[in-house]
Amino acid sequence: MIVTSTIPAALAAKAATSTIPIVFNVAADPVEVGLVASLARPGRNATGVNNFVAELGAKQLGLLHELVPSARHIGLLANPTNPNFESVTKDVVAAAPAIGAQIDIARASDNHTIEAAFATLFRNRADALVVGADPFFTSRRVQLAILAMRYAIPTVYQLREYAEAGGLMSYGTSLAEAYRQLAVYTSRILKGANPSDLPVIQLAKFELVINLPTARAFGLDIPPTLLTVADEVIE
Repeated sequence: MIVTSTIPAALAAKAATSTIPIVFNVAADPVEVGLVASLARPGRNATGVNNFVAELGAKQLGLLHELVPSARHIGLLANPTNPNFESVTKDVVAAAPAIGAQIDIARASDNHTIEAAFATLFRNRADALVVGADPFFTSRRVQLAILAMRYAIPTVYQLREYAEAGGLMSYGTSLAEAYRQLAVYTSRILKGANPSDLPVIQLAKFELVINLPTARAFGLDIPPTLLTVADEVIE
């Protein structure tokens, strides 16, 4: 069988075989990206987990606005080579008018363009930043946290791993739980279950993590409303 943890890898596996079982962990709707026929009955040889990370941009924008209510020019860092690019950007852009914000989409797909994107956002006087869902960005989370601090741009991310690496705030599902569910399905399929009979798991628990030392470094006072609902405040 094949176990994958990104949309491109899952799509490549599906293109390569229609018989070998595939278990995926993806950040966007697997029906929308063409991995399965439906969530309840995936069909054929693939099933897995939707971790919703790419579908939380509007919520992350709202939390960022609550933390930095004066922000009107907000950047969105997104990877144009990722199949979820449109879904990541459209929700944030659509949600911006409700808080009186303008979205500046910054595209990056490697270390150099990440550096260039931050420099451009700084020149454009971005007040804050949403980092879009992308596995490459996750692998560069320390770099992103350093750049956000260097250019003094308060930033919200999707996974707690960003906040643990020094990022200001994260809101999303748990990667650890996603991988646990992957292991459960992998075990069931190896014991004889058919992927087409296993509904796509949709993670239902979301967590807000705030890095307090980073907030202090930005000179931000965390609103009591955010502190109250935070699942974890890193001291």
